[in-house]
Amino acid sequence: MEDKSYKEYLEHITTFIFDVDGVLTDGTITVTTSGEMLRTMNIKDGFALKTAIDAGFHICIISGGSNEGVRVRLNGLGIKDVYLGTHDKIEKLHEYLEKNNINIENVLYMGDDIPDYPVMSLAGLPCCPQDAVPEIKAISKYVSHKKGGKGAVRDVIEQVLKVQGKWNSNFSAKYD
Repeated sequence: MEDKSYKEYLEHITTFIFDVDGVLTDGTITVTTSGEMLRTMNIKDGFALKTAIDAGFHICIISGGSNEGVRVRLNGLGIKDVYLGTHDKIEKLHEYLEKNNINIENVLYMGDDIPDYPVMSLAGLPCCPQDAVPEIKAISKYVSHKKGGKGAVRDVIEQVLKVQGKWNSNFSAKYD
């Protein structure tokens, strides 16, 4: 689904909201003998998240998973709004939007599976990784060419920041 119409939404995005498993990770969980569940995140996705924060965007994570290692990683990138163990994503979404005075039409939400469906149905720009389930692909205005945990987050952030002129300008001050 390479529908060009999604691009008209990019200039109005102020807020990125992401699920974790299947979006920031590839959905694989490695279980150790002690029962700890390990996830792998893409460093390029992390760079894009940090870049978006530095450019003044709101970033929020809403996940049904409750791995505290995920919180540590995301907090380390500067993401303060990390909601783990969330079973009612719509309630958490409305709470976050109200707290930060954000309009839903300015939200890009990326999810990959059925628990994301209700929230994605509300978001201004629902997106998903290339390997999302068919029901999520069907309601997404943009399906990334990247898989979850393999650069899908970087893909959408970079597109928004480039359209808004905040991708390269963000680096020139730091690296010149």
